[in-house]
Amino acid sequence: MRSALAGAAAALTCALALTACAANPPESQGGAQTSGGRQTSITEDPALHAMLPAKNRSSGTLVSVNGGSFPPYEIAGSDTSSLTGASADLADALGRLLGVKIQNVTADGLPSELTGIKAGRYDLALGPVGDFKDRQGANDFVDWVKEFVVFAVPKGNPAGIDSLPTACGRRIAVQAGGSAESVIRSQSQTCVKDGKKAIAVQSYKDQPSSILAVRSGRADAFFSSESPLTYFVSQSKGQLELSGTKSANGFHDLYQGAVVAKGSPLRGVLVKALQKLVDDGTYGSIMKKWNLTRNELTTPGINLGGDA
Repeated sequence: MRSALAGAAAALTCALALTACAANPPESQGGAQTSGGRQTSITEDPALHAMLPAKNRSSGTLVSVNGGSFPPYEIAGSDTSSLTGASADLADALGRLLGVKIQNVTADGLPSELTGIKAGRYDLALGPVGDFKDRQGANDFVDWVKEFVVFAVPKGNPAGIDSLPTACGRRIAVQAGGSAESVIRSQSQTCVKDGKKAIAVQSYKDQPSSILAVRSGRADAFFSSESPLTYFVSQSKGQLELSGTKSANGFHDLYQGAVVAKGSPLRGVLVKALQKLVDDGTYGSIMKKWNLTRNELTTPGINLGGDA
């Protein structure tokens, strides 16, 4: 089932020409990273390796789960293990720094990711996953990006959606289980209290399905993180545009990052490893490559997120 779902998501992505659906580009296969015109060779840090849990040092692996395509961070392949994008490049760099192989596994959406981490089936989700107070009770977050939430709409924005209040009475696609879904459902209740029509919320399990709903006319907008929506818009051949980019849209500072089980020793080693990749320029090089410089954090942190 997991393989079939992952394959369906990848097929949708390919059909929409949203990714090349090919092997990882050369930069993400290992070796050196380019930073500011210089090469930074990443080698194992013995001190960081020693901080890993004994089971990971023994196996030489960390299992990182993703919920399917979340470009440009995560672009899942047709199997359950291949991954490209900024997160894949970062996983490669982290693996070399920690002296382990980071094995990517695709699960059926965010709820399955978090459940699997809590149950110990996966070591982490590199993400980035939205960090909120209500999620920190069962998980720890190692935040490495800052995000914004906006709308992707058909070119010309025929429904006039540029903020949460203007979504009243409209058909809004969201990713199931995500923070945007919670915000848009809360806004729908506000619409009704204000005497306006409720929002017709359409929940999809992944990004490609959500964006397809807008492109096919089944939804008036897709409400999600700005980085993946920017990617989809850039690949839409002029059919889509962003809207609401100057509004808070129900969010304060929105931090996203890796997820580990509550109290996991991986929390400490990940934040130290990420900071080292920031300091040596590897992180900045990866973020620039994927057009994510607006989302950079110069100091990764633990559980930085607040209320949605």
